[in-house]
Amino acid sequence: MRLSILRYAAASLLLLCTGVMGAQELKCSVTVNADKVDGSSKEMFKTLQQTITEFVNTTRWTDLVFAEQERIECTMMFIINSVTTDGMVNASLQVQSRRPVYGTSYSTPLVNIKDDDCAFAYQEYDRMDYQPAQFTSNLAAIVTYYCYLIIGTDLDSYSKLGGTICFQRCEQIASNAQTASMDDTEQAGWKAFGSSHNRHVLINNLMDEAFQNYRLYFYQYHRLGLDVMATNAANGRATISEGMSVLKEAKQARPNSYVINTFMDAKNDELTNLFSKAPDSEKTAFLTLMESVDPTRMTQYEKVKEENK
Repeated sequence: MRLSILRYAAASLLLLCTGVMGAQELKCSVTVNADKVDGSSKEMFKTLQQTITEFVNTTRWTDLVFAEQERIECTMMFIINSVTTDGMVNASLQVQSRRPVYGTSYSTPLVNIKDDDCAFAYQEYDRMDYQPAQFTSNLAAIVTYYCYLIIGTDLDSYSKLGGTICFQRCEQIASNAQTASMDDTEQAGWKAFGSSHNRHVLINNLMDEAFQNYRLYFYQYHRLGLDVMATNAANGRATISEGMSVLKEAKQARPNSYVINTFMDAKNDELTNLFSKAPDSEKTAFLTLMESVDPTRMTQYEKVKEENK
């Protein structure tokens, strides 16, 4: 297992997201897919992939000390949709992260987000730079935002509200971006209004007191649920089941809550597998809850009833 829960809890109290101390936290595989653009533009995206890879994996994002084997495994995949003559790149971005489950060889997905509002100005060999107090470029802002989101989400899974300071950094990045001089397409992912699923909305959810119980459940799900299943699967699954009403309550309070949608995007397969092995009473309760929380995937969740037949 990566860092111990006691180490994470202590570190979360001292965490200073300054980007200047400690060892690298992320082990990120970056892909830039430019299959949709013509050949004359493709070469610069090989450079872009290398630039982002080095930026993400060599920047020290926090003061936490990570050994090489402790780094957070994640991926960022940019799909380049078009490039304008003046160097505006229109892309989508898939961000995923995972962390090991104690006592097993299994890694649980934590982040699984598709961001379709990734437009940024770019010329080959542009450097990426991040300054906490100012906006440098939209590409740097987007990538940095997701680095802190990945680290904060990981910390939340190990200690109660452990990722708060990293989420505050995401909030600052979004605020800086909203006041920056940018093209309208670049602004789309940061707008406070006009979208229910963008970077501003996600971090606003995570920092909203109305979602604090969700974040506490995120800790319960991983540390008190998944991490005990190697020794007692029934108890671990019961702990996960007992807290799931928080998801329904959050949905009822904010019917289109983006953060709950991102949780289900990451966890739907895992939950299906977990409850396939549950007693019938737990399966019934799970399915009833999913009808409220994630109704579009009910065909998938109904598969839990097929187990042991």
